[in-house]
Amino acid sequence: MKKDIFIPLIIIAIFVILIVTGGLYLHSAKQKTTNNKIQVVAAENFWGNIISQIGGDKITVTSIITNPNTDPHLYESDANNALAVSKANLVIENGLGYDDFMDKLLSASPNSSRQVVSAATILGISGNDANPHLWYDTADIPKITAVFESELIKLDPADQKTFESNTQTFNQSLQPILDTINIVKTKYPNAPVAYTERVPGYLLLAAGLDVKTPVGFATAIEDGNDPSPADVLAMDNLMTNHQIKVLLYNAQVTSPTTEHVKELAVENNIPIVGVTETMPANEKSFQSWQLDQVQALLKALGN
Repeated sequence: MKKDIFIPLIIIAIFVILIVTGGLYLHSAKQKTTNNKIQVVAAENFWGNIISQIGGDKITVTSIITNPNTDPHLYESDANNALAVSKANLVIENGLGYDDFMDKLLSASPNSSRQVVSAATILGISGNDANPHLWYDTADIPKITAVFESELIKLDPADQKTFESNTQTFNQSLQPILDTINIVKTKYPNAPVAYTERVPGYLLLAAGLDVKTPVGFATAIEDGNDPSPADVLAMDNLMTNHQIKVLLYNAQVTSPTTEHVKELAVENNIPIVGVTETMPANEKSFQSWQLDQVQALLKALGN
């Protein structure tokens, strides 16, 4: 081969290599933002807290609903939320109509490379009457963390071992919650309890407790409506006739009706356990939050 032909071929080869490697670099860069961290947006702060424990310092998490005084069912998104979603590599929503505002945010900024996961879809739960408070089902949380892990690995394959290790650590940290639930189930089988709203429904089911709240009462409160007079009377009777051992009170979504129920419980010396839909600011993690609530339930049942 002549020298004057050989040199241009070398130049062309180098150029092709640069294009290929440059393309790979750009593809990798698309997986992360300029600060080299995966951008995650979680509709609720408990999902945000969980994935932050799995992703560690490899990700940046923005949680939209963080205020325990906010009713998630009535939340209205804003421009900051829209901006965060538009820049996200991964978006986490609860599903089951609990955070419908996320669908609007996602539609407003279409992005084919953005990954979106739904807790309800992961667990295969659907239907208009399904309880959307999925994070109270501690035993099924590892199914969700497994998907979180796999999504992060897709976006950042180089840190696969970190994500796998963090997920294993997180799942193991749920054991004290599960152990306490089993204590409740063993010591107080089928104990009668009530809630103002079915927030802790999955927890009470796992603990083998007997929920006495009229279905119509809990549904109306969850939907922001007034329960029927018959359901209100039935709920009142649970307190005045001492038909329950504990009242689980949703401290996040209150109304004159639920306040009345709480007052009746106090008057009749029925222990009250407060539960919330959003992780409170004073809780350091999802695990501590859930464990505190289960331990409070165990203590109340013993009174």
